[in-house]
Order: sequence, then structure tokens, then C-alpha cells
Amino acid sequence: MNNETITIVSSVSEIEITNNRSTEISNLPPQYHEYNTGDVTWLLTCTAITWLMVPGVGFFYSGLSRSKSSLILIILCFYSVSVVSIQWYILGYSLCLSTTGSPFIGDFNHMFLQNIDDSPAFSNPKVPALLISIWYCLFAAIAPTIILGAVAERARLLPCVIFIFCWSTLVFDFLTYWTWNPNGWIYTEGGLDFGGGTPIHISTGAAALAYALILGKRQDSSENPPHNMTHVIIGCSFIWFGWLVANAGSGLLPNYRAVVVFVTTNLSASVGGITWVTIDYIRHKPRKFSALGFCTGAVAGLVAVTPASGFVSPTSSIAFGLFGAIFCNFSLSCKKWLRIDDAFDVFCLHGVGGIIGNLLCAVLAQKSVAAVDGTEIIGGVLYDGHWKQLYIQLIDTVAGFTWSFIVTLIIVFIMNKIPGLYLRTTQVNEEIGLDKTELGESLYQHIEDLKLQQCACACTQVKLTNGVNKSFVGDSNTLEVEMTPKFNNGKISSGLDIQRNGQEILSASL
Repeated sequence: MNNETITIVSSVSEIEITNNRSTEISNLPPQYHEYNTGDVTWLLTCTAITWLMVPGVGFFYSGLSRSKSSLILIILCFYSVSVVSIQWYILGYSLCLSTTGSPFIGDFNHMFLQNIDDSPAFSNPKVPALLISIWYCLFAAIAPTIILGAVAERARLLPCVIFIFCWSTLVFDFLTYWTWNPNGWIYTEGGLDFGGGTPIHISTGAAALAYALILGKRQDSSENPPHNMTHVIIGCSFIWFGWLVANAGSGLLPNYRAVVVFVTTNLSASVGGITWVTIDYIRHKPRKFSALGFCTGAVAGLVAVTPASGFVSPTSSIAFGLFGAIFCNFSLSCKKWLRIDDAFDVFCLHGVGGIIGNLLCAVLAQKSVAAVDGTEIIGGVLYDGHWKQLYIQLIDTVAGFTWSFIVTLIIVFIMNKIPGLYLRTTQVNEEIGLDKTELGESLYQHIEDLKLQQCACACTQVKLTNGVNKSFVGDSNTLEVEMTPKFNNGKISSGLDIQRNGQEILSASL
């Protein structure tokens, strides 16, 4: 017999058999769980694609803002992912997804991701709990980015970052536990929320109002067209793409229900975009088919269908896109009554859209749609005759909005009283732009440099302080050009200072 080594693995020990001799060589830890590779691959892919919504929101808001405060909105979205990932590791996962919590909030058994190891997820035993952790972490990271649109162009970076940590802990984690944890009180009452109507959209809409209320209005809060529609469209593309996968993956299984969710989500967004453009075309003159209107309507359709995407048919999803766009669009006309400067209409889009989605879900949810993967619900009003679902959805909506608004108001009020954490930048910095004052960088630095060079070259002759005219174009002396704030009759405007060899030779307001 040839010298062969046969290894037999058991849950107790590893035995090596060589030439009919058995030797125990080591004790092994308990056998690892075997997971479904298809389910794991599906959820890993969904998680990676969902991450694209982070830069999507950043580019969307960046395009909507003034150019001088556009870069900060993109980088704040990346700060959100980083801060929330750390928060989720420390205590977010434990608060949201622990299985031994109260009806109100989870416990601290899984702080720092302890006591998880390779254990299976309670929501899908075919995948590890650690994979479910990073999946929900991405949802947690995206939610605060939505709020940033309400406070654009005047909110300081450092307080924003600290706010993201606090809000994720005290608002998102609580609402997520209520909605998706089997011990949460909304879950046990039978609330339907497939993709995050309350934890993400209603909560961020309410938080946007509270943050903007404490922050105050911008110096110039007038409506301005987007400074870069390319950014808006790129952002909308990432958002739409990521949203399709985020909703489809919310069932945690690659099955027929995920296909239905994918179709309902896409159809609602499509109807929402066309509906919004049609409304704007009818209501506003001159009549144009607005690209911004289409992107905004598509997002409204995505928001509205999210809580119901796993409970309604493709035909019913048309109503979510239609009514989501209609109510969100008309709510823009009512925002002046609030007297709150919600810069990019976060409340009108996400708050109102989330409310419409939650309530329509109670009307159009079908037991047959949820049952394709074994999920049991009582169904909604129209198809299954259950009026109770409307009551449950209304309680869910009111509770989520109220909790988010009040807790956010408390967070930002306290932060604004702490030295060094004042939420708002100064009047001068707001006028210069947050990109320069907060980051020291600009999204369009190359364009600014070119404009200044052109301006300097145009000044072929200047009058010096001693009354002598002298050309400095082509001069071998050093020419320094600097943009500065200028004060004219109590108002701030941009200014241009040109110096040569340390001596000011031109100073003008632009």
C-alpha cells in the first residue's frame, strides 16, 4: 500500500490516518455553518450596488446647489458613509438587529459586532448575520445624506458630521428597530414597510424640517436653476440604479418576489418622472419639458413605492408613481406657508412621498403578492378588504414623523448651543461659498483660475497710487490675484484684488 494520508474531519477532532496508523493531531473549533452561496452572492451584489446611491445623492444635490457650495455636498455624503459605518460597528447593529431587545429598542449584546461570529441571520438563515449587518448599514448611511439637501449652502461641515452620528443613533436606529425587527412594536402590530418608507423617507423629511428650522434661511433663498444639470442627471442615474437593487434586495432572497419588486420600483419611477413633467408643463409658463422635473418626479415615484414595493403588483405600482408625483409636486406650492428654508425640498419629496407611499400601501397591498415567498400579511383595503391595515399604517406614519422631528429638533438645538458646534457658517463664508471656507477647495478651481487670469490680462494698464499708469502684462514682476469679500453699502459681494510685488494695483468689486 502506498504512503497515503487521509484526513477525516469531525466536529470533535481531526484524525490523520497514515499506513493504517491513527493519530489525533489537534482539536478544532465547532464546525462553521454552511450557507447558500447563491443567496450570499445575491446579497453581496445588492449591497455593493446600493452603495452607489451615496455618490448619487451627492451629485444630485451638487448639481442643484450654487457652484461655490457644491463640492461640500458630495464629500459630506462620503462622510456619512464613513461615520455611520463606524457608528454601526460600535452600537448601531446591536440597537437595530439584536434579537433580545424590548418592543422599543434593541440591547447592547452585539456592540462592536460581538457575539456574531459566523452565526446565521434570523431574517434569512441561509446567509451570515454579518452580511445582513453591512446590508442594513448601507441603508443607515444613505438616510442622513438625504437630510443634507435641506441645509445646503449654509451648514458647517463639522457639526454636520457630528449630527449624522447622533441622528443615526437616536432616530434611524429606533425607527429601524420598530419597523423591521421582529420584536419592534410596529412590526408586531403588522405594519407594512418593505424598503424603508418610515425609517428612511418620512424620518429624513421630518428631520430636514427640524434642521432647517434651527439653521435659519439662507442669505439668498430665492429659487435658482441648477448650476450643473449634468451632475443632477448623473446623480439621478445612480439613485435610480441603486434604488432598483436596494428594493429588490430588501426581501433578502433572490426569488420571484424580488423580480416583482424590481418591476414595481422601475415602473413607479417611470410614471413619476413623466407625471411630474406633465404637471409642470401644464402649470408653468413658458411651457417646457424640464429635465430637472423628470429627475425629481422619478425620485418621487421611487420614494412613494418603496414601502409597498414587496406587497403590490406592477399594475398597482402605477398609482404610486402617479400620486407620489402629484402630491409631491403640489406640496412645493405649499412650502411657503412653513416659512422654513428647505433648500432642495427634502420634506416635499421624501416626507410627503413617504407618507403617500405608506398610506397607499394600506390600500393596495395584496396577500397574494407577499405570499410568493411564504410571507403572510392580512392584505390591504382594496383587494383583501382589510381596513385595519390603513389604521396601522397611519399609526406608523404619525409615530415615525413625530419621533424624527422632535428628536432631531432636540439634537440640533443642543448642538447649536455648544461652543464650536454652531450649525451655521458666517454671513461672509456663506457668500464666499462653503467649498472655499470649509474645504479650501473648489469643484471648479480650474475655471476660477482661468477667469482670474483672463481678468488680469484684460487690465493692461492700471493707475498706481502715485498716479503713474503702467502696464503689467508681460512684466517680469510678480503678479498676485486674490478673490476677497467686499462690503458695499452693508452688502457682501465678491471682490478682486491684484497685487504686484506686495503692492495693491487693482481692487474692485465684481
